[in-house]
Amino acid sequence: MSYVPELPEKLDAPMVGKVDLLVIAGEHSGDEHAAVLVKNLLSERPELRVATVGGPLLQKAGAQLLFDLTHMSVVGFIEVLKHYKYFKQLFQKIIDWIEAYSPQAVLFVDYPGFNLRLTKALNKIGVAKKAGGNTALLYYIAPQVWAWKEGRKYEMGKLLDSLSVIFPFEVEVFADTGLATTYVGHPFLQHKQDCELVYNAEAPVLLLGGSRISNVKRVLPILLRTYELYLNNAGKKSATIVYPSETVRSEIEKILEDFPESKSRVSLSKNEGRIEASAVLTPSGTMSLRCALAGIPGRIVHAIHPLTYLMGRAVVNVPFIGIANLLLNRSFYPEFTQQKAKPKVLAGELARCLEDPHVIHLAQQDCKELRQLLDQEIGARPWQWLSQYLQVAH
Repeated sequence: MSYVPELPEKLDAPMVGKVDLLVIAGEHSGDEHAAVLVKNLLSERPELRVATVGGPLLQKAGAQLLFDLTHMSVVGFIEVLKHYKYFKQLFQKIIDWIEAYSPQAVLFVDYPGFNLRLTKALNKIGVAKKAGGNTALLYYIAPQVWAWKEGRKYEMGKLLDSLSVIFPFEVEVFADTGLATTYVGHPFLQHKQDCELVYNAEAPVLLLGGSRISNVKRVLPILLRTYELYLNNAGKKSATIVYPSETVRSEIEKILEDFPESKSRVSLSKNEGRIEASAVLTPSGTMSLRCALAGIPGRIVHAIHPLTYLMGRAVVNVPFIGIANLLLNRSFYPEFTQQKAKPKVLAGELARCLEDPHVIHLAQQDCKELRQLLDQEIGARPWQWLSQYLQVAH
């Protein structure tokens, strides 16, 4: 249920001279947020040269794309284990590239399972500044150590030169690590988004299967079966499925062939421009927060490999998995995980999101509180924070 692109023999050399910055972003959301950062950085510092192991949005923003990490669909411990050799080879190719071309800085964007291991390796081989090398290690969008595995923050303090965070309370979370930490604002509130979600009671229902093929294969059939039951119960709303890439769109179209009753009522939309929705069924990731900030009533549907889920529950001791729920410490979006994600139950919940005035009002109220929580004074813009670690080198 996973997909990994073919690895090149080695990552391309810089197209022109020396590279100042290497950006590593392994998710569609990371690619999106990092692209805004790089675009603004190059607008103010056009002399800088940037390369990325990231995605197409970073490439469009002006970075040389060495390898597209956003095409990978591996998620969870079990699937990562299945592709251990692949990840080990990719990991080594990135290290080899950094050793060969010695960028001034490496910017790690989210993706902690991969990125934190890479920071440790770069320190071990002496490339990182904290290990006596020449390359600064910087991190944008910190791992949620306040939710699980808090001990990671102390290791980050030993390995990294600076950290920028997107939740205001995270500055205090890292205060006892000795790591220079700056609140740079949440990207959903700091600049205009390529994808603008808007609540509209007359709009279609939003069905979000996720940004990875493996997630889409597990979650989307549940959502489509739920939607079929909603239609069978006299539901009137059409539905919109949002996709991040053509690869994911192709997978969605395959899955839709198994749902002929609802296929004609479903439209597909790239995650860009203005998208209106009356309710949403969503996984627990970044898009769930985006929907919550738009005040769209909804439910979280979480389905991953059973062994990954059991292992996660053994080490993660938090009451919620949705980001908005964690931030507010209550159930903004009620969560339906694994066996609890039953289409019959979810169809009833979808109807409540569309028809129950209390549910609709609560989503609007919680949206305001969530925005107030995130809308705090910033220490710097992300690109301003990053720029101070990049010297004029050309």
